[in-house]
Amino acid sequence: MAPLPGADLVRSSVQLYRYLLRCCKQLPEENIRQHYRHAVRQSFKVHADEDNPERIQQIIKRAIEDADWVMNK
Repeated sequence: MAPLPGADLVRSSVQLYRYLLRCCKQLPEENIRQHYRHAVRQSFKVHADEDNPERIQQIIKRAIEDADWVMNK
């Protein structure tokens, strides 16, 4: 089960970024929201130069799975 509706529509890194930030808004405590927003931004910067489409899809899939885990924790 995806943490937010629309996870199956994420196809690009920008869509993933926006999706993950929307997930962060649903977290219960402000300090937790800040932590995960920072982690999302850092990961986006680290992978910004990725140009292999297969690798990008792997990153998107893994990020959505990780978001699902965090949201259900």
